[in-house]
Amino acid sequence: MNKKIITKLLFILFSILIFIVALREPVFRRLINYKSIGKRNIYLATNKELVSFINNHSRKIIEPDIKQIIKLALEITSERLSFTNKKSNINPNKLFSSKNANCIGYASFFTSTCNYLLKKYNLENLWQAKPQIGQLYLHRTNIHTYFDSPFFKDHDFVTIENKETNELIGVDPTINDYLKIDYISIAK
Repeated sequence: MNKKIITKLLFILFSILIFIVALREPVFRRLINYKSIGKRNIYLATNKELVSFINNHSRKIIEPDIKQIIKLALEITSERLSFTNKKSNINPNKLFSSKNANCIGYASFFTSTCNYLLKKYNLENLWQAKPQIGQLYLHRTNIHTYFDSPFFKDHDFVTIENKETNELIGVDPTINDYLKIDYISIAK
């Protein structure tokens, strides 16, 4: 092949790659829906090291709103935790030291961090983060039915609810850590 054809092919492949990366979040939200099948306990951030870690990172927020708080809580969770498919602690106060978590731990850690930030910035009367036990649907098909492992029977995510308007914002801290997808679609 001549150099001109190879250059064009590389340009096309690079353009497709850029396109896929740029649209990963809206495509993911369009294809995958999360459905809550239960709730998990909410833990308060009480570990002094965890609280200090959150406070040090919260200096980034100048004029706090819910989007900034969610973004920061996702960043903190992603920075502190590493995914494991093994059984791990789910209490964020203990996860701060162990650093290894499955999707339950990720959701718990994010929830505690988010709720701490909401309280710090006087938004806890308006918003609350809640960890959810969920299942993922590819359009209308429950993907968990295709796995035999108990590890894949469900997948935890988090809803952030506006107490006045009932607006729900969904996040999956585990997916955010790997794919940098901030928001998810929640099935009604």
